[in-house]
Amino acid sequence: MPKQALVIGLGQFGMSLARALTDRGFEVMAVDKRQARVQAASAFAAEAVAFDATDEVALAQTAPERRDISICAIGDESREGAIVCTALLRQLGAKKVISRATDEVLERILGLVGAHEVVNPERAFGERLATRLAFSGVVDELPLGKDLVITEIHPPGALVGRSLVEAQLPRRFGVTVVAVRRMENEQGKVVMPTPHDPIRGDDILVLVAPPGDVAKMMERL
Repeated sequence: MPKQALVIGLGQFGMSLARALTDRGFEVMAVDKRQARVQAASAFAAEAVAFDATDEVALAQTAPERRDISICAIGDESREGAIVCTALLRQLGAKKVISRATDEVLERILGLVGAHEVVNPERAFGERLATRLAFSGVVDELPLGKDLVITEIHPPGALVGRSLVEAQLPRRFGVTVVAVRRMENEQGKVVMPTPHDPIRGDDILVLVAPPGDVAKMMERL
């Protein structure tokens, strides 16, 4: 049985999220008070409904308590609406509520009214882009909670030809290589790292480390 997701707010972020969840096998109900957006979402979502998500009676009819994830993607289009919607989802028994914020004040408020998780996609993208611009070897990075970051890098020249045992990255930098994307074709093949195999120049290393540690490593190598 496919997982059920409720996505409320079909701006650029919410629409992209609803489409991506659908592509990944979720059964998505998409909600927005603008009929044009709902019409656009109806092309891919399992259900698309137009109503004001601050209306408790209307929101209850979406049965958030039966859905695996309920996402309030309203953000700063209506700060009050995002807060009320998040609080109502919790009151209606939603299992997991994820809310979008665009600033720290709204982030704190959404947490206080019950969001299980608050995301700030603009800030996250800005931080990721800054890292890529600052360090040319960084391919991409993804926060793993608040304490760890997954980072993909092209290996610095100092690592090429050396094994992980020789590099001693955990001891020297607090960085762990958890996978290697070996570029045998356009997509690359993800393989588990082996301690004694030499690192290739065209490899992409997948690292896990506390925030900032990969940047420090790149500066020193």
